[in-house]
Amino acid sequence: MTKREWLFTGIIAVMGAGALRAEVEPTRGSGKSAAPQPLMTYLADELAYSMEHLATEDGSKPYYLNYAVYEEHTATISASLGAITQDQRGDERNLNIDLRVGDYKLDNTHQLRGGAPSHVYGNGNMALPLGDDADAVRHALWYNTDRIFKNSAKRLTQVKTDLKVKVEEEDRSDDFTSEEAHVFYEEPAKLAFDGEAWTKRLRKISAIAREFPLIYSSTVTIGAYAGTRYVVTSEGARLQTAERRCRVTMSAGTKAEDGMDLSQFSDFNAATMERLPDDAKIEEAFRAVIKQVLALREAPLAEPYIGPAILRNRASGVFFHEIFGHRIEGHRQKDVTEGQTFTKKLNQSVLPTFISVHDDPTLARLGDIDLRGHYDFDDEGVASSNVTLVDNGILKTFLMSRSPVQGSPKSNGHGRRQSGNVAVSRQANLIVQSTKQAPFDQLRRLMVEECTRQGKPYGLLFEDISGGFTMTSRRGPQSFKVLPIVVYRVYADGRPDELIRGADIVGTPLTSFEKILYTGDDVGVFNGSCGAESGWVPVSAASPSILVGTIEIEKRTRDQSRPPILPPPLAVKP
Repeated sequence: MTKREWLFTGIIAVMGAGALRAEVEPTRGSGKSAAPQPLMTYLADELAYSMEHLATEDGSKPYYLNYAVYEEHTATISASLGAITQDQRGDERNLNIDLRVGDYKLDNTHQLRGGAPSHVYGNGNMALPLGDDADAVRHALWYNTDRIFKNSAKRLTQVKTDLKVKVEEEDRSDDFTSEEAHVFYEEPAKLAFDGEAWTKRLRKISAIAREFPLIYSSTVTIGAYAGTRYVVTSEGARLQTAERRCRVTMSAGTKAEDGMDLSQFSDFNAATMERLPDDAKIEEAFRAVIKQVLALREAPLAEPYIGPAILRNRASGVFFHEIFGHRIEGHRQKDVTEGQTFTKKLNQSVLPTFISVHDDPTLARLGDIDLRGHYDFDDEGVASSNVTLVDNGILKTFLMSRSPVQGSPKSNGHGRRQSGNVAVSRQANLIVQSTKQAPFDQLRRLMVEECTRQGKPYGLLFEDISGGFTMTSRRGPQSFKVLPIVVYRVYADGRPDELIRGADIVGTPLTSFEKILYTGDDVGVFNGSCGAESGWVPVSAASPSILVGTIEIEKRTRDQSRPPILPPPLAVKP
């Protein structure tokens, strides 16, 4: 199991005070219902047959079976310096089978303590025909169900043996929860994508980088996704749900004279192509990326530092996602290899009293911003819900899949996965709220006052980030790293702010939470993708800027090779 959780972020959108109002798209049952596709019938029939007849010689049978099919249509076009570098279209349909032998209390997914492997990681993607060929689909279902059932029955025997020879488990919660079975049908998602028009647009926008010879690499990309998920379970769930999202990304990179590779990134996320910005806004964002990279090229290197800092809303969102969000995912609370930072802290103080946190995948938008972490049903068929995690500093519950833990016996609709993996509890739309707010200018003044109090010549302002990761395994340090790319020194004596480069934020969670002193009123949203045990899933977070009394940065590793020997062709006049 991967204990290093990665987060890559995208667009930030800043809103004023009190802007945490959600404009919610139509959700479960409120939109026009659709007819189930023929595939739903094939899945249901084969599932019923397997549940009735599948058994080993000793009488072992599956007590739960879930067929989930992910049908995905994608388009990606990339351009650099006015030329197309990538043009790909893809269509695929993948089967995922979740089969459990035993019962809700103890089944084949139970963690093995010692030996290998300790966890069930999923059975991978199994290709299904794209069309409605019933015989071809049924054959794939029959063959793969048989294979997975035999492996599951074998593993249950290992689980029972493990329990006999190991010490008593600290958390003796059941392995699976019984949940309400939902029936819901949406029209399958179709990919609406004008490749010819986007090719022209990307050529024009990407050509802007020709004006800047010191930009060694640059790309402008459009990506579009239309997916339909078909879920049929032995409990009676029947789900046919659609998902659409698209993204324009802009990146630029160069190399400093001391060898450090520098890059900047920006993007626009939307639920539909119509909600993406026009060319003028994309061009403006691309020029801003280039300008920032060139500024970083001339900026001095950061030095190790401990002292006051402000994390702008986007960086603050990553901060909470990494050091808090992953540690309150439910499956980590009973996994004996995890650090279990908050397992015993339900109804105890874990954050400052002025901060509350909830995770709400039911939100399709926050203000006018589409949220990537939105969904109506999770990957285990459970309806999504708005979960209050922290109320005025007090931890109330965990993000739960259908794997219960002590104090949280039911799912709250956060069982998520990338196709091919086993669903575990994951973040979706993490929302941070504060009752101790100040305008950003006042937040800066408060940081300067804190620098003076601590005798520090400057504080740090983290304007932008590229991502981050956290370590949650008890075998390693309970630490995190956030990767900023735009950092300023804010001098206590009033000198102008100074851009620096090569700084990484590092720390440990419990210490970091204690250092939050104040927040801004400038709530911002980031959209990105998060990678963990169950693969990569789309996520969002909203947070105000935060002032921390102490933050630690360390120097980032850098390449030692020199910049290119010859001048770039764009700088050489014919």
